[in-house]
Amino acid sequence: MSDFVMLSLMPMVVGTAAALACALVGNFLVLRRQSLIGDAVSHVVLPGIVAAFLLTGVVAPIPMLAGATVAAIVAAGLIALVRRAGGVEPGAAMGVVFTSLFAAGVLLLETSGARSVHLDVEHALLGNLESLIWFEGLGWSALLDPSALAAVPPQVWRLIVVLAIVSAFVVLFWKELVLGSFDPVFAATVGARPALFDAALMLLTAVVAVFAFEAVGSILVVAMFVCPPAAARLMTDRLVPQVMWSLAFAVLSAVGGYVLAGYGPLWLGYQSSVSAAGMIAVVSGLILAAACVAGPRRKGTRSIGAPA
Repeated sequence: MSDFVMLSLMPMVVGTAAALACALVGNFLVLRRQSLIGDAVSHVVLPGIVAAFLLTGVVAPIPMLAGATVAAIVAAGLIALVRRAGGVEPGAAMGVVFTSLFAAGVLLLETSGARSVHLDVEHALLGNLESLIWFEGLGWSALLDPSALAAVPPQVWRLIVVLAIVSAFVVLFWKELVLGSFDPVFAATVGARPALFDAALMLLTAVVAVFAFEAVGSILVVAMFVCPPAAARLMTDRLVPQVMWSLAFAVLSAVGGYVLAGYGPLWLGYQSSVSAAGMIAVVSGLILAAACVAGPRRKGTRSIGAPA
């Protein structure tokens, strides 16, 4: 049991926190048809990472993460600006912005001193759940030991803080998010400021994506933004139950995927495990596939009425 606490507990906590944060935001992205904003963020962090190296001269996690976050925030703002100024649909706006910024990042990398340096973008994009070992976690009693808790991998606290911020944002501005998702015109007439909260949602999405990328990788993040909310949408036509379903699917994906990644190959007679983040994404996809086949709303969903 001590091996589980040391080797597996923290990766499961990080994976679950990232999945929950992405799923919470993802519910509103799915309803607004903006689910691929997470994929867009994975392209736009490159100029931020290169700029962070050029400004600091070091390849270190914190500057890289800060540069990636700033780039993601700028991208979210530009997407909202292009949508409103150009009157284009969200997918086109995301395509224009993330390809342009990714090209700018490549150009900056090729024309600057960063070209000769190995820039480790793993902190922002790839992640590695398996490396989150809690060396002081020698048993469940370590959860009550302040000195042991001080040695918890920093990604744990970052993702917990991000999850807390996302949860508080959704609870505090639930009405504005719901109105802006279903009827922006009506939301504007009643003073719900849909444009402001649309921008805030994009900003929050960028922050969640970048901080989750650092720990769990881009594949898992993109999957968590889309699969649990989309599967939940096929289970109900009421918003509050949809959010609850999505959170349940996120936890099931994170815990089930990690267990299958670590122990599934051993059960089948293989000697090594597979990528935890990849397996979590696979499980979330299987849940979505099951919802598409057997979900009660699979034959088409009507518009969600008044939020439950």
